[in-house]
Amino acid sequence: MRSALLTTALAGFESARRLATLHGHGFVASAAAQLPPDWAPFPGSEVLALQRRLEEVVRPLDQTLLNEALPEPTDVQLARWIFARLQVPGLARVSVQSTARQGADLGCDGRAQLWRRYRFQSAHRLPHVPPGHKCGRMHGHGFEAIVHVGGDDAGDAHDRIDEAWAPLHMQLNYRCLNELDGLSNPTSELLTSWLWQRLQPALPALAGVTVFETASCGAHFDGREHRIWKDFSFDSAAVLRHAPANEPRAALHGHTYLLRLVLRAALDPRLGWAVDFGDVKALFAPVFDAVDHRPLHQIAGLADGDTASVAAWIHQRARAALPQLERLALYETRGCGCVLGADAQELPVLPA
Repeated sequence: MRSALLTTALAGFESARRLATLHGHGFVASAAAQLPPDWAPFPGSEVLALQRRLEEVVRPLDQTLLNEALPEPTDVQLARWIFARLQVPGLARVSVQSTARQGADLGCDGRAQLWRRYRFQSAHRLPHVPPGHKCGRMHGHGFEAIVHVGGDDAGDAHDRIDEAWAPLHMQLNYRCLNELDGLSNPTSELLTSWLWQRLQPALPALAGVTVFETASCGAHFDGREHRIWKDFSFDSAAVLRHAPANEPRAALHGHTYLLRLVLRAALDPRLGWAVDFGDVKALFAPVFDAVDHRPLHQIAGLADGDTASVAAWIHQRARAALPQLERLALYETRGCGCVLGADAQELPVLPA
């Protein structure tokens, strides 16, 4: 199956809005598009071009009362407003994050998902791991969960998610997960299923449950399949070979890149996970070492120093080590980069 490449960009704006009450936020808008080859000024400039276009679109919203631009400025309606004005070829989705705890994603088919993020402090151990595995010891995490719900949001939509979450928070927070009914083996994957089963009756439009076990790894369940992801950060230098001489990116520069590997696999019936996060890290280590603290433009076989070229180089080698790899995201700055994979256009999008 051919992999789709989406260019992604992010732009922020500070605005007030009146829903139930008058208040304000530091909003973050993001966009993803499958751009044609000749859309940007030069090959490798797609991320910067999309970011500038997004910044241009949201600029009229900055330092304003959003109700003057649209009657009910919910997160979903803001995403629709931005989507209609971007006029970018191959636009796949627009997301709006109004706070660190909530936002909405809008797909190119017009369907929307809104999400709410929660945090809970819990202990657990995994009873079926091999002897000596560190997860077999009792330990704990500051877990985060994101609940994704489909549909256009009214002003109280996030409140309805809060109501569905509240009784679960009482069960999870400052508790040992192994002691909860149905969670004797509380892997991240089985925890997402456990949450889905308890949230779905109260939220018929539930679209997905995401659990962050740590800040850099977790699992997602959409009611049918489990996915896991593992994040990596690497610091590298780059040059854009096709940039004109007067373009700053033609000079040697660098980024702290964020790379997210997303894997899909059936759960091991005994272990209760798709792939051990530790195995992902170990198997990916040779690819990571090849790009970390390196001048990317000097790596053999790497076409250019832009994120799309780097992502394609990583994807090819990571798939050989991790056949469960479904897609990857690579960001050179927050939210700005690309997503590469067979299901790159699929919602939901994990918050930036």
